[in-house]
Amino acid sequence: MADRLPPLSIGSGAGFSGDRIDAALPVVRTLIEDGGPAALIFETLAERTLALAQLARRSDPEHGYEPLLEALLRPVLALCMQHGIPIVGNFGAANPQAAARRVAALAAELGLPVPRVAVVYGDDLSGDTGRTLLRGILGDAFPESRFVCANAYIGARGIAEAIRGGAQVVVCGRVADPALALGPALAHFGWSWDDWDRLACGTMAGHLLECGAQVTGGYFADPGIKDVPDVHAVGYPIVRLDADGGIEVGKARGTGGCVDLRTVKEQLLYEVHDPAAYLTPDVVADISAVMVEQLGPDRVAVRNIRGHARPDSLKANLFYEGGWIAEGEISYAGPNAAARARLAGEIVRRRMDMLGHGVPIRLDLIGVLSVLGDDAGRWVSAPQPDEDQVADVRLRVALAHEDKGVAEALLREVNALYCCGPAGGGGVRTGLRRRLNAMSCLVPRDAVASGYRMEQQ
Repeated sequence: MADRLPPLSIGSGAGFSGDRIDAALPVVRTLIEDGGPAALIFETLAERTLALAQLARRSDPEHGYEPLLEALLRPVLALCMQHGIPIVGNFGAANPQAAARRVAALAAELGLPVPRVAVVYGDDLSGDTGRTLLRGILGDAFPESRFVCANAYIGARGIAEAIRGGAQVVVCGRVADPALALGPALAHFGWSWDDWDRLACGTMAGHLLECGAQVTGGYFADPGIKDVPDVHAVGYPIVRLDADGGIEVGKARGTGGCVDLRTVKEQLLYEVHDPAAYLTPDVVADISAVMVEQLGPDRVAVRNIRGHARPDSLKANLFYEGGWIAEGEISYAGPNAAARARLAGEIVRRRMDMLGHGVPIRLDLIGVLSVLGDDAGRWVSAPQPDEDQVADVRLRVALAHEDKGVAEALLREVNALYCCGPAGGGGVRTGLRRRLNAMSCLVPRDAVASGYRMEQQ
């Protein structure tokens, strides 16, 4: 049956939390113009954003989903509903039910019919049952008193079943990123759950889409080395997937950016530890013999993807309270700027020792050494080449500590540099935020019950 079905086009509307809210509309317009079966996905969830969403839900039971959910969907919800394009997103984060209610409210505000919204469940292991499971796996390593949340990476089954059940919007929490595209593919083609080669193709289609503009030239761009046209208006990707798993990568029509062999190869290898064994909840994908071919302007074919049986376990991420992070910055400019910035950092370090807070402090000399530095300060401790010629330096001082009072003491010391020396400091900025620590483990697949519920009828 799958062999007789037309190809499915899947467009990306976002690649991370906080992505551009105007990106999805050109994608949807292109899907409509091209005709045929289509789906739109939004990938907005990373490990840290999910943990922060759990904290937001603690503060307000109606929060905890993607903050830009309404802004992302407002330009495209009506078009997708009118043209039968299901929307799938992990924008539910820590509170998919609240996100589903927000989608329904948005539809009402826009004067649309009540949408059929499905919520995929099963990833959240933060409740009593999940905690018991994790305690049994981790033993004494389980962070009992500081535990915030845990989520398993579930696969595409709930998404596929929701679309087959008539869902117009599928709201997910922590599904594996490629599952956002594999789910619509399974719903459309009806592939078997052990058709490993096709599942691998659908998974890699999702992998190419999941980071938005990375595959269309955004993250790829490097002026003078890897030039990209009109990168300010970079278009987001569209994958055309056929019944046998053949992939063609393109982008929204009338947009900037590019899709070529280089952008596709970079994204294929992005976050892949072993090209012969890319582990996902649905399949182990093998791209070690993949073939990539330029078919035309902004059209690239990806072939020869293979698949193997899915893992018996699912990855789970745990987050627990990790105290506080304090950051303070101050600028020094003009002659001897780097030396004054170094002295300022040393003043803060010695002041903290004097006050009885002898804790590790990170110092960065932005403009001299920062990104390539290290927390222990080994690199920044030695003068850098030509730093005496640098006339614009911003000192960053930071620490992580369990005690909020110690973190606040650091910020007071940075602020005191205004008048307590060295000369010419200005533009102080300070920030204090909670810190979340992370750990991962594997959980038995059969211990995680997932599925979907239709929230709106």
